[in-house]
Amino acid sequence: MKNNSWMKQCNFSLGTVVDGKWHGQRYTIIRKLGSGANGVVYLAKGKDGNVALKMSDDSMSIISEVNVLKAFSKVQGPVLGPSLLNVDDWEKGNRKPIPFYVMEYIEGDDLLTFIRHKGRHWAGILIVQLLDILEQMHRQGWVFGDLKPENLIVSPLRTRIRCIDVGGTTKKGRSIKEFTEFFDRGYWGLGSRKAESSYDIFSTAMLMINVYYPSMFTRKGNGLAQLKEMIKREPELHRFEPELLKALEGKYQNAGEMKNELLRKLSIRNSRSQIHSMKKRKSQGKKSSMRETAGVLMITSFLYGLYIYLFLL
Repeated sequence: MKNNSWMKQCNFSLGTVVDGKWHGQRYTIIRKLGSGANGVVYLAKGKDGNVALKMSDDSMSIISEVNVLKAFSKVQGPVLGPSLLNVDDWEKGNRKPIPFYVMEYIEGDDLLTFIRHKGRHWAGILIVQLLDILEQMHRQGWVFGDLKPENLIVSPLRTRIRCIDVGGTTKKGRSIKEFTEFFDRGYWGLGSRKAESSYDIFSTAMLMINVYYPSMFTRKGNGLAQLKEMIKREPELHRFEPELLKALEGKYQNAGEMKNELLRKLSIRNSRSQIHSMKKRKSQGKKSSMRETAGVLMITSFLYGLYIYLFLL
């Protein structure tokens, strides 16, 4: 009740100005981006452009998320979360100060919206990118926790997937702080809600299933048996059945293992596609030597590998 009441009070309109008490930075609210159990996020305009501003009546929640973003900023390799820009309090009238933090605003569509517009052939590449992020995150002792399409933005810059909400990010060994049923292994009867690598890996498999079942579905009876059946129903998804089942059953030791197996599967698919295309052209009367065919295959495989590699830098 308290949370709902606070959310109503913090439903600020376009043009509302948030003045930082300690650092003196001013932000003008443009629109609400989202809200959850731990606060409200707004798109706002600062002195250097658009930012994402999160406020909450729970100062401990704000401190926790700020600490996660600070930890992520020190990690070399793939960017693990939005860049932290400012932390402050906002004094509005006679009310108690509202704690908030400001982070990088990542433009783009959420995962399902992007795939709906661009096609399912992007799913494998984006999941590989996500696994690369998770691999680094897990090495630092964190589990993302609440993996779902709304928390994943595909940035148009080099078409990269980005994690945007660290509210559910939890230290390894603790209980998951936030989760969404469809992506939660506890809901499907396939594991605990302990923060460990396998929890995120399970959720990643469910993300891939969600791509082919965007409306999702509820559990009926044996969770694993139901998920196996849903995977088999979709031919494109069924190609990834071995990898998905290993993820669902917690058989991967780390996210890197699943990433590498998916990369091999995607590379094989690309090579077969090239061979099929060449055979088709040959049957239409376009002759080519075995040496030319081998050369083209090597080049296309190299370019495809380079393409994936660049996306994972």
